[in-house]
Amino acid sequence: QVQLVESGGGLVQAGGSLRLSCAASGRTFSSYVMAWFRQAPGKEREFVAAISWSGSSTYFADSVKGRFTISRDNAKNTVYLQMNSLKPEDTAVYYCAARGVSFLALTPKEYNYWGQGTQVTVSS
Repeated sequence: QVQLVESGGGLVQAGGSLRLSCAASGRTFSSYVMAWFRQAPGKEREFVAAISWSGSSTYFADSVKGRFTISRDNAKNTVYLQMNSLKPEDTAVYYCAARGVSFLALTPKEYNYWGQGTQVTVSS
């Protein structure tokens, strides 16, 4: 069982930056693929970024490529999402997710564990 708690959301102006953190419980954190998803009002939850258990492989949605980075610190059981050059269309609730299978996945149904979400609002 893995419990995930996100933090770091907030209100930022367009062009600004935020760093989200996701703290995980459980001794097997280092074996999980971790990802970030987001959901805007009235829209489906969408993939943002994923990182392999070792951190050596990452994958990003086209909409955030070049602006967001994902990283993890297995010693701290934490995964991060650094968001730069934020745009109003990045406004959403951001969710951290984990899956106990070794390869990256891009759809919500492939992830077993979810955090409660953190709100990111980008003003124009």
